[in-house]
Amino acid sequence: MTAAAGFAMADEPGRVVKRTAMMTIGVAILVLAIKYLAYAVTGSVALFSDALESIVNVVAGLIALWAVSLSYKPADSDHPFGHTKAEYFSAVVEGVLIVLASLLILREAWGAYLQPRAIEAPMLGIAINSVATAINLGWALVLIRKGREHRSPALDADGRHIMADVVTSVGVLGGLAVATATGWAFLDPALAALVALNILREGWKVVANSLSGLMDRALEPGEEAKVREIISASGSGALEVHDVKTRIAGRAIFIEFHMVVTSVMTVGEAHVICDRLEEALQDAFEGARVLIHVEPEAEAKQIGVPVI
Repeated sequence: MTAAAGFAMADEPGRVVKRTAMMTIGVAILVLAIKYLAYAVTGSVALFSDALESIVNVVAGLIALWAVSLSYKPADSDHPFGHTKAEYFSAVVEGVLIVLASLLILREAWGAYLQPRAIEAPMLGIAINSVATAINLGWALVLIRKGREHRSPALDADGRHIMADVVTSVGVLGGLAVATATGWAFLDPALAALVALNILREGWKVVANSLSGLMDRALEPGEEAKVREIISASGSGALEVHDVKTRIAGRAIFIEFHMVVTSVMTVGEAHVICDRLEEALQDAFEGARVLIHVEPEAEAKQIGVPVI
């Protein structure tokens, strides 16, 4: 394989994530146009709140594209560990935008409650909005899958936000149907207020998850157990491994530990064990960056990961 071919293969995940982020912007604009049409036809403040949240999706998509593009930049002298955490900033900004949108919706809902508005052509509006909701559902599933597949916090946050938008839209459509059947005008602003509270909750979750990532969160317990199993299975020749630590930075995974060997083992022999461990861990965790500190047997703690 040529060096150019190897680089192209390594860069393929980046191209997929960037392409997905670009498509998200197009989908968000399309959904926004459809939802605004539903609001224009009906004058419903609940449908207006649904459309307003789609504006957040468009802005969030633009920010996510910027963050994804930055996160795939290679490491440099100022950022020797890469730029993978940039995606967390996108998710934080998206969460803040969600909170702002919820406050704007609450203001509109309060105004509509004080001055109730008649809903025109409600069934047509519901039908139009249903099309946008179906598009959002399909794209949210794609984003969540791509986010997990490529360990992209920005795509995953976008997908979860849009999925929350879908749940909101379903509730709005159901509520409007009830309001139309009963003639209860107060349901329209009440639904808008519920939309605002729901997306406020979702915004908090997005921000909390992103801040957790910025704080160098460890791998999930199941994944950490897998790390220890791989070390035990692939560390033949070492006496012990201890102080195993993991952290996540965007899609990058960092694994570090101390490996104890006999005092008479040569540097070359210890290096062979390290290479075997690094290869096994990188096979299991794509893109993992492994740091191993080799120590003599006097440093054994007998409480680390046993090595067979």
